[in-house]
Amino acid sequence: MTEKELQTYLLKRFPKEDSGCDWKEMKNLKNSFANDPHKDVISYLSGISNMEGGYLVIGVKDGTLDIVGTDLSKFNFNSTSVIYKMIEMCPNLPSEGLFVEEYVTSDTDKTVWIINIPKHLPRRPVFAHKKAWQRIGDSLVELTSERENVILNEEILHYDWSAEIVEDADYTDLDVYAIQKALDGYCERYPKRAEEARNWSIEVFLDKAKITKSGKITRTALLLLGKEESVHYLNHPAEMVWKLQTGEERAAQIFYPPFLLTAVNLRAEIRNYQIKIFPSNALLPSPVPKYDQRTLLEALHNCIMHQDYTKKERIVVTETADSVRFQNAGSFFEGRYSDYIEGEKSPTKYRNEFLKTAMLNLNMVDSQGFGIHDMFEHQRNRYLPMPDFERSTESHVILEIPGQEINKEYSTALMENSTLDLTTVFLLDRVQRNKPISKEARDRLRELNLIEGRHPHIFISRKVAQLTNMEAEYTDLKGFDDEYYKDLILKSIGDHKRLRRDKIDKLLYGKLPSAMNDRQKKNHVDYLLKSLRKAGKIHVGSNKNWELGPGQEI
Repeated sequence: MTEKELQTYLLKRFPKEDSGCDWKEMKNLKNSFANDPHKDVISYLSGISNMEGGYLVIGVKDGTLDIVGTDLSKFNFNSTSVIYKMIEMCPNLPSEGLFVEEYVTSDTDKTVWIINIPKHLPRRPVFAHKKAWQRIGDSLVELTSERENVILNEEILHYDWSAEIVEDADYTDLDVYAIQKALDGYCERYPKRAEEARNWSIEVFLDKAKITKSGKITRTALLLLGKEESVHYLNHPAEMVWKLQTGEERAAQIFYPPFLLTAVNLRAEIRNYQIKIFPSNALLPSPVPKYDQRTLLEALHNCIMHQDYTKKERIVVTETADSVRFQNAGSFFEGRYSDYIEGEKSPTKYRNEFLKTAMLNLNMVDSQGFGIHDMFEHQRNRYLPMPDFERSTESHVILEIPGQEINKEYSTALMENSTLDLTTVFLLDRVQRNKPISKEARDRLRELNLIEGRHPHIFISRKVAQLTNMEAEYTDLKGFDDEYYKDLILKSIGDHKRLRRDKIDKLLYGKLPSAMNDRQKKNHVDYLLKSLRKAGKIHVGSNKNWELGPGQEI
């Protein structure tokens, strides 16, 4: 493209400057990129993005679009790598839709850049030089309070991947047996409609159950009822992976739609041996399955329902010798998992609203917020440790269901105590397993006189120890008063005249609280020695041995 042709093209494409378009000479891009607030590239990125998005044309004269070109010889970035620098220097600038078109005139070798700038994300102004900017007409100014309020109060429109219609799919892409099982589930959910429902045509039933839309096949229909060979319509892996990792045995299997059927098949792969529980209120041991079947299926159905399908990831179920872990893409869509333990919170929105409604109608899930509550209650009733979501991240929900007791006496006594609510049982269960709990949780347990110690060395209180018949374990967790340890140090030094530090560590480590790790034990011994030395009772003698202080006798 010659210089004249490029100018004609630009004039046709960008006939005028406005809030969504700006023309800039910027003959030296290195100097113009991020060195002058209000006038440089990143300021215009912020200003245009904070409106409706648009374009910044670099290397042209303002007003005429005469081609002057911009010098890239000393600029350390090309049209691709500069994107990462823009995102780095403009907090909140979206990466999706941000790109640079580069044109070099064939006759004069002048370079023009057209930066395509996406609109800011909802409720997130874009910054440059620690300020947010905006365009008013063809002027760049700092973000006004009015425009800021518009951005911060924007309605966030949610995209439901599961509700989209798959135009090329039809009823022959659905599994006949899965449709029959779906009808059975629908009749169980709505028994008063059962007789009528069994007389509906397949088309009417699928529309009534909110699986299809006016006879059109949806992504939800293909996920729950679709044949394995029809998955390609989804442009998504649509897989559930089961992995067995026990050390002695390794195995794996992939499960495809129809998920209504294959979720049950995956659950059947999980080793569910009988274990014996010894509750104190029973005369004989109670044999129970390692895992509650309802809990396993609830966890798997939750993965299907809440998965962020826009991430194009698989659902992964990992079985180990003592637990099963479920992982799906996407964070908790509303609130935290702990909000649902008591069963009092009902979600007000879902990531996949259409898929949720279909699964609810087929009796696969609960929509009132009882799912997590029921999983915790089932574990409590079986005297086993609580489910654990703590491995979850901002990008994935990870649920781990323990399949064995950590401490038999503690578990059974704690779980069978009806005076403790489910959240308190959950928190004390985490304390038992040396897992972290939040400051708010620690404050709650401390107010109830259920824990002692200082973070991170917290342990069950005397009250809980007596409640769960763990007086000996309580002493082991709490340890002894510091005076006891100091007396041991003084007596041992008195017996042997001098002691190296490693001998003192060996003397005390086994007697310090078992909840302390080695680093915490070392720090506590440091504190004890420092206190004794400050009091003049010991000092460091020859060869760095600890000896009794002057005039000290034991």
